[in-house]
Amino acid sequence: MEHLVERLPFLTTAIAIAMVVEMFRHYRTRRSQYLKWWIIGVITYGFGTLTESIHVVLGWHIVNLKVWYVAGALLGGFPLAQGSVYLLMSKPIGDWSARICIAFVLIATSFIVLTPISLDATFDGDLTGKVFTWQWVRLFSPFINIYAVIFLVGGAIYSAGRYFRAGSKEAPFKGNILIAIGGILPGIGGSMARAGYTEILYVTELFGLILIYCGYKLIKEYNIRVRLQSTT
Repeated sequence: MEHLVERLPFLTTAIAIAMVVEMFRHYRTRRSQYLKWWIIGVITYGFGTLTESIHVVLGWHIVNLKVWYVAGALLGGFPLAQGSVYLLMSKPIGDWSARICIAFVLIATSFIVLTPISLDATFDGDLTGKVFTWQWVRLFSPFINIYAVIFLVGGAIYSAGRYFRAGSKEAPFKGNILIAIGGILPGIGGSMARAGYTEILYVTELFGLILIYCGYKLIKEYNIRVRLQSTT
């Protein structure tokens, strides 16, 4: 079973690639800031699981570890959350929040790149930030992850509640619920990974992306139907 779980990042990466292709086609017809940021978010999501796949095939390497940490801990949910900011708020707010978060991520990334690595006799070759000599660099990720939870998960819950209050329990309501659940699963997995249970992260990443994808599909197809009905 453990061997099978270690292969899950390959599947997650494949789903992320398929999702990026579909979303890019959508973006070409409905250019918007929120879609652009969602595409970036799925790319970084898939990049994180790609590093996990590389780890399974080639083993532990310092460069892959640091790329994994940046892609997962710093960029895992931020771009998706930024898309929700653009969707729910004004463009000036989206622009300023994006600038602040990008600056924060760049500063954090620079310290992660520069931190030495400390491997002791108990190191088992897992992907973990525990090997960073500068352990304080791990304090950056909670701030960006809280931002992601507030605007990705919170934004989806807010949207679902708005549809529910309007008397709609159709695709937009269900889609936002799926996105909210999918958005919080990798965060749960990340907390478990910090405790040393990296395999749980692989499972939550896969199911989190599947739920986000299903939610996106429901909302997109509903909006297409509405536009077609309005033109007939």
